Amino acid sequence: MPPSDDRQLYKTDLNLLVALQVLLEERSVSRAAARLHITQPAMSKTLSRLREAFKDPLFTRSHRGMQPTPRAQELELTLQATLADITRLLAGTRFDPMRYSGEVVLALSEYVGVTLLPPLIQRLHKQAPHLSIRTITRVDNQLEQLAVGNLDFAIHIAQAHYPEDFQVQALGGSPPAILVREGHPLTEGEFSWERLSSYPVIRLYVSDLDQAELTRSSDAFTRMRNPQQSSLETSHLLTALEVLRNTDYFLPGPAYMLRNATAASGIVALPIPGDARDNMNYMLVMHQRCANSPLHHWLWQQILDTLSVLEQVE
Repeated sequence: MPPSDDRQLYKTDLNLLVALQVLLEERSVSRAAARLHITQPAMSKTLSRLREAFKDPLFTRSHRGMQPTPRAQELELTLQATLADITRLLAGTRFDPMRYSGEVVLALSEYVGVTLLPPLIQRLHKQAPHLSIRTITRVDNQLEQLAVGNLDFAIHIAQAHYPEDFQVQALGGSPPAILVREGHPLTEGEFSWERLSSYPVIRLYVSDLDQAELTRSSDAFTRMRNPQQSSLETSHLLTALEVLRNTDYFLPGPAYMLRNATAASGIVALPIPGDARDNMNYMLVMHQRCANSPLHHWLWQQILDTLSVLEQVE
């Protein structure tokens, strides 16, 4: 297919096509002018421009009024459909979840995913059976990725600052906990930072951790990230949980992990030592480039509704 002549299209007044459609329907300059709410001389001038654009008289006069030329008849075959396509392009199609087919990319941690995704995917499959969801658990610079379109949504630990061009919704939080296997030595006796530091730690990858509000405000968080402590770092939650079940490692994480009985089988949560009152707060984030997207508004609400149901079940 040859490339379109963008310059020619740019110079063309698409209002001329509307005028041509009305002329084809009315076969009269005066009646066409009345329908378009312009004067008859203005309509005659528009017809002259149409003849110049199409290099054809388009209409000839007869005792029966204006008669279309073969070129005008040819245009008539496709003009109405073309104008209808332009109208739909300008107005946008009505969003129908049942008919929508496309992909949405969501960044979230495995902590959140193991709790949120099962009910969310079940809900989406019923309401939007052709929608594809792609989740990414390891992606840095999430705000930038949202802005450039590599991500549609992100659910992450609240950051210290969000620019004005982001839509942000607080999702609530969970107190941090120390996750250990059942029967771990830390489950008995006095629980202190000193005892905790004598056991190896599993550090689960968290995106944009240096931007998190918790990182900058929590003394407990700083203690649990002691670089001198023996550790295992991984980005896979299920791997971390299997190591946890079979060793004396501990895993700092949100207490809500225990809501998933299957994933948390054989694991208990211990409160943070001392009187720390820190909370792991989560945010749903979308860039304003999606502000007028019916799909994104719909999916935003589906995520919130799913979380609301989860809270009611607790």
